[in-house]
Amino acid sequence: MAYIDLTTKNFNETLDSNDIVIIDFWAQWCGPCLQFAPIFEKVAEDNPDVVFGKVNTEEQKAISAEYGVQSIPTLMVVREGIILLNQAGSLPEDAFDKMIAHVKGLDMDHVRAEIAKDEEADD
Repeated sequence: MAYIDLTTKNFNETLDSNDIVIIDFWAQWCGPCLQFAPIFEKVAEDNPDVVFGKVNTEEQKAISAEYGVQSIPTLMVVREGIILLNQAGSLPEDAFDKMIAHVKGLDMDHVRAEIAKDEEADD
């Protein structure tokens, strides 16, 4: 298995102790979730340097609520503790691969500077 099941017991620790974490919010009854699962697993196997996790929204309602997941599947991408993507829907394999390459190539110092600038503008 190329991904881990995330629960309230290991969710925050997983985000805190890994550079890049990609999370699939899903449920057993969700047809699109089940269709996306093989793509998620294949991309996870192809990217061993990235942590892939799945959150069963039926079993982990607190996590889903905390991150505003209202429809599934939802993909969330976290790098260095910063949520870069939290979006409903699945991706075809090629788009998923491109997204991961983009995330790996980001200059996180620049991202943090942009976030700080946005926060200053909000004050």
